[in-house]
Amino acid sequence: MSLLNEADAGRPVNEIWRKYGINSATYYKWNAKYGGLEVSDVKRLKELEHENGRLKRMYADLSLVNAALKDLDRKKALKPAERREVVTHLVTQGGLPVQRACRVVGMGRATYYRPLVDWARWDAPVIAALTTLVAAKSRWGFWKCFDRLRLDGQWWNHKRVWRVYCVLRLNLPRRTKKRLPVRFRQPLTVVPKPNVVWAVDFMSDTLYGGRRFRTLNILDEGVREGLAIEIDTSLPAERVIRALEQVVSWRGQPQVIRLDNGPEFIAESFSTWCAERAIQLWHIQPGKPDQNALIERYNRTYRTEVLNAYVFESLDQVREISAEWLQSYNEERPHDALAGLPPATYRAQLEAGSSPLAVSR
Repeated sequence: MSLLNEADAGRPVNEIWRKYGINSATYYKWNAKYGGLEVSDVKRLKELEHENGRLKRMYADLSLVNAALKDLDRKKALKPAERREVVTHLVTQGGLPVQRACRVVGMGRATYYRPLVDWARWDAPVIAALTTLVAAKSRWGFWKCFDRLRLDGQWWNHKRVWRVYCVLRLNLPRRTKKRLPVRFRQPLTVVPKPNVVWAVDFMSDTLYGGRRFRTLNILDEGVREGLAIEIDTSLPAERVIRALEQVVSWRGQPQVIRLDNGPEFIAESFSTWCAERAIQLWHIQPGKPDQNALIERYNRTYRTEVLNAYVFESLDQVREISAEWLQSYNEERPHDALAGLPPATYRAQLEAGSSPLAVSR
């Protein structure tokens, strides 16, 4: 820039050539490129040229890597063996250096160059010990198996045992068929007294928006009286217990509850709650809903007169309409099996000692 400034100041060009030891072609080339620029402008121009060159090299590197990766038709490599295969492909087929291929895949060069180990042969004792133990104790988890191996004198590191455990896919849930205890057919004879046998069952339906909900229906078989209809999107065993406790608080507890084999009814918490109150559980046989026919008939009436008769927009609406129907069912609707009396009226006559016609079987 100094020689161009001297030329602009009026100094002869020939003297400038001789002073700086350049020829005319170089001078005119610099003059065409940098003429009229300040020193800061030239500095900025140099920085832009350097940045442009760096971006070009980066683009060339990415283009080379993308062209090499385009030939790989596989999912993302996660295991070291898979990553080593990808690096080998990029080096042999894509023409990338090992360092760059390892950086692209995310694998250290030391790992790539490390000799392969035959893990099946190396871990053969661990594999044999684990498979033998799991075959005998299929419900044991990893730490149970590891502690047993330690007690047997096998001092393998827990990380090694866990790696083999996962390679053998023993960490996945081992599903076994759920076996129910033997269910005996219970008589469906109706004792015309309240709080002798209750029947419980679930129903399901959907709101207008497609959201599903469930209902827990509780029926007193002796007087055909609906005791409660619990409604929610989920009714686990704890909700079943809470609903029964609410009914027991004002009705008294039954001697027997007739029910099916749903997960809520065979839960340990529900069985414990009934055992603490000396309530017998009469589970029907699997696939035999006719053994709980009284509440099945009650459910059909509830579905016909409520669930199929309305389009519900919210759970509160279902609860409100179901509560009104339950009151009408117990106090107004004549029941054929109760000599044409509503269940509440029939129960009141039983408690007063003036029983109407015997309840039908």
